[in-house]
Amino acid sequence: MARLFDFPNPVNEVSARLVAGGVVVLCVSAIVFDQPWLTAVIAYGFVARVLTGPTLSPLGQLATRVLTPALRLPERPVPGPPKRFAQGIGAVFSVTAAVLALGFGATTAAWIVLGALTVAAALEAFLGVCLGCAIFAALMRVGVVPDDVCEACDDIWSRRAAREHASKT
Repeated sequence: MARLFDFPNPVNEVSARLVAGGVVVLCVSAIVFDQPWLTAVIAYGFVARVLTGPTLSPLGQLATRVLTPALRLPERPVPGPPKRFAQGIGAVFSVTAAVLALGFGATTAAWIVLGALTVAAALEAFLGVCLGCAIFAALMRVGVVPDDVCEACDDIWSRRAAREHASKT
């Protein structure tokens, strides 16, 4: 049972971006077609991914078992803890949208919250920019998240910063 609640570490960045793309499709569909019930589906997916990674998430399963293998792209491992943190932020936003839409009938407010989630998911899906991961990194830098939570994060973020600096010079 404890294994059910494992989150992968590392995470395949290709799969993570595909999941984010699926989130964009679901959020845009909910808003454009005015389908409040989809907020519950989106919220379930985020909560499932926070708790179990892709194991209990239909979108996670689709991305990891079908889409990623079909694309035949090389695996791009990234640290799992920041991705789990990002899924947690997505869970807060999506559960808030679901409560607003389904609990209070406040669909306009729910669509605003879902719109913000859509922007964050689109940044991840299309540009590879994970806002939750950036927040996680900032929290590590100021000591809110201890270094031992993600020892690989320092190394990966240091290499990324060095790579970006080198490309500017």
